[in-house]
Amino acid sequence: MGLLDSLLGKAVDAARQAAVTKGNSAPSAPPRAQSFNTHSTYNPQTRASDTKDISFYAFPSNIEEFKSLPQAAMETPFDTAALTVVAFCLYPEHRDLSLAALDYLRGPNPLSGIDKQFIADRFMDRKDYVPRSYFNGAVPQNDYTPSQPWTLRITAGPYAYQNEGYAKLSIRSGGADNPREVVLRKAKDGKWYLWEQYLLVDVRPPESTNPWA
Repeated sequence: MGLLDSLLGKAVDAARQAAVTKGNSAPSAPPRAQSFNTHSTYNPQTRASDTKDISFYAFPSNIEEFKSLPQAAMETPFDTAALTVVAFCLYPEHRDLSLAALDYLRGPNPLSGIDKQFIADRFMDRKDYVPRSYFNGAVPQNDYTPSQPWTLRITAGPYAYQNEGYAKLSIRSGGADNPREVVLRKAKDGKWYLWEQYLLVDVRPPESTNPWA
């Protein structure tokens, strides 16, 4: 069982425990994926740094659950950036769901065959820890195990909106010296879609893979 399935399992266990406490039978299916936002300071007109924390305490197990997440409305670039990380976290164990989620986030510009091959190449050699490294608490020393709930801190620097209709946001990885960027583009429907991302660049390997540790 991977960390992602473990997260889903913990959500199920919590729901079952709550049902037992209330004297009800345990649910037969996992609860719907859930998330919440904190520290929201989004303002596309600002020239100062803005930061938004987005947390997840259950991940989607199908595309319908992904689309039901609050951030899936893509009303802000922060929401789309956060779901991009979630989509990549799904890839190692739920590849089809991950690709469907990325297509949803890209909207009018779905993944090409080259895009899909690039993603597959980046996940070779069991580098499933790269997208996990963006969550708070995930560092090489703990094999990139995020703190609970899984929380992303996303920042818009002073030049994030210098190009009209685009937003360039950054997310810090626990395994890299510099934050990585995600570029979002606003469409006519008012939604912010994934345009470019630089999240799959290598990070420091987990401690458990270091033969000299």
